[in-house]
Amino acid sequence: MNYHFQAHRQVRRNLLDILQNTSHEDLLLIPDGFNNNMYWNIAHTVATQQLLHYYLSGNPFRIDKYWIETYKKGTLPNLNVQKSEVEDLEFLLTETSKILMKDYDSDFFPDYTPYTTSFGMDLKSIQDAIIFNNMHESLHYGYIMAQKRAILGEKY
Repeated sequence: MNYHFQAHRQVRRNLLDILQNTSHEDLLLIPDGFNNNMYWNIAHTVATQQLLHYYLSGNPFRIDKYWIETYKKGTLPNLNVQKSEVEDLEFLLTETSKILMKDYDSDFFPDYTPYTTSFGMDLKSIQDAIIFNNMHESLHYGYIMAQKRAILGEKY
């Protein structure tokens, strides 16, 4: 699983780079042809990771439920995000990845409720969830890059 944790850390570094190096206004702008913004996509990855890994294994979330309720699948983007919330998300991107690795290494996930994702993947174990989550976060990173290009054009 070491490779999958390395991949997760790298995707999170890429998301953190977008969060830290994109203007607050651009993070919240919904480009034409999209139904969400860069900020929502990044926060959504954190919320979904908690659901896939912690909720489905019967464990408590490692973040405040606010993030889950506000950014889970089916939610709409919040256009009034304060800069302090962006800073909180920066912290969560890094810390939730570290905590997941520690929890996995300490056998925190002995049980897992099987789940079929809307992507059509069957998750039967925490290992499946970790691998799928990397794919899910990479998919949203791709959306973010498309949104950034839609906003900034060829400059990006």
